Amino acid sequence: MDAFSQLIVVITVTSFVTFQLLFHRVSPWASARLSRGFLRLGDQQKVEWNSRTVSTFHALLVALFCLYILMFDDNVNQDPVWGDPTLVKINVAITTGYLISDLLLICYYWKAIGDKFFVVHHMAALYAYYYVLGEGMLPYFANFRLLAEFSTPCVNQRWFFEVLGYAKSSRPNVANGAAMAAVFFLVRIAVMPLYYGRMYAVFGTAAFYRLSPGARIAWILPSVCLDLMNVMWMHRIARGCYRMLRLRCSPPRTTSPKVDDASPPPPPHENRKTD
Repeated sequence: MDAFSQLIVVITVTSFVTFQLLFHRVSPWASARLSRGFLRLGDQQKVEWNSRTVSTFHALLVALFCLYILMFDDNVNQDPVWGDPTLVKINVAITTGYLISDLLLICYYWKAIGDKFFVVHHMAALYAYYYVLGEGMLPYFANFRLLAEFSTPCVNQRWFFEVLGYAKSSRPNVANGAAMAAVFFLVRIAVMPLYYGRMYAVFGTAAFYRLSPGARIAWILPSVCLDLMNVMWMHRIARGCYRMLRLRCSPPRTTSPKVDDASPPPPPHENRKTD
């Protein structure tokens, strides 16, 4: 194993350990001091809170790194299949450590954060990233997928508002919901023609035929699976955003019970991951 491959292993392991520490130590400590609502949560809600806090940190880190690579790494942009994968490998190694960490947490805390779609998502991503880290192939496409992480903070923030008791028609909730729908659409749905257009342009080229059958499967199958889930999630987000805007714009009903922004959080069983 060459020195750079050893570095990638170290980054992956360090990423795994870091995200475990963030979940078990940093998030509970910081959340208890920054949000009084955190102390009122049940055990299962605290598990999901910490999971989403770590998810937000990972998303911002790798998405910004991804954007930098797309803007300034000419080798990857000019040769999307076999371009120099140095920076992409570092970014993917960080994400790989996070995915393994999160998958372990999902399995261990299944009653709190278990979700079969997240398991499929993580396994599909790890299968594809194996070829990126092991063979250095398809760096542009692997990095491009990480653009989707820009939508994660808004998705998590929606859950934070909900569990803290913010009314769905409150201004912070409406603003975040609109931002979530817009960003999710831009980085997961609107970019599909660009992604698959670039994929189509590679088919039949010499670079494509250098890929092994396993690498082609790892490239195409997870991409399709992930985007099918993205379309499904976009549909659910759009419906939720529409209902929220209707609730915000509709006149108040004097006979309906008032919903206070500071109302206590809902029971744990109403807070499964659905994003």
